[in-house]
Amino acid sequence: MFKGKKGTMNQYIKDQIQTSCDVKLKILQNPEFINTIAAVSKEVISAYKAGNKTLIAGNGGSAADAQHIAAEFISKFYFDRPGLASIALTTNTSILTAIGNDYGYEKTFVRQIEANGKTGDIFFAISTSGNSKNIIEALKICKHLGIRTVGFTNNTGGDMKSLCDYCIQIPSMETPRIQESHILIGHIICAIVEKELFGNDKD
Repeated sequence: MFKGKKGTMNQYIKDQIQTSCDVKLKILQNPEFINTIAAVSKEVISAYKAGNKTLIAGNGGSAADAQHIAAEFISKFYFDRPGLASIALTTNTSILTAIGNDYGYEKTFVRQIEANGKTGDIFFAISTSGNSKNIIEALKICKHLGIRTVGFTNNTGGDMKSLCDYCIQIPSMETPRIQESHILIGHIICAIVEKELFGNDKD
């Protein structure tokens, strides 16, 4: 595709970086979006203060994001402090394959939430399409169990929009741009929670 076209590959790289920056700039300039991130952060802080935990799930790249965010809560983000209880529902292959085999793939997260979730927990549902069946089913069971829900998705929100207590809709329909912004926002929430729960005036 790029062979023999001097500068074309470099321009493509620049264009990819620029489109990523453009999406983030839209987020930065949207007060409602910023308010939603702040509100979600406060919910997570309240949940942790009450002794609850976060549950996080997604498919594919979003599964990797779920594990990434859970790791930031459990280990540390900016500085050393006690770990925060967080479960990525995407990591145990025996559980995932047992549920998939016995109940169907759409139940992979539902069964885990039923087993490990409780009222007061917070579930982060990550889906770039907003329509992942196992995410939709998980959001439904969370409502039944009294678990607060935060959706990370695309510009439209998909089917999950109406099921989330908070729906963070990235202003893009391009999967890479959506995923890049999901992890940015996940990092921001982790930083706020860490600072509020364990920070001091020197931070």
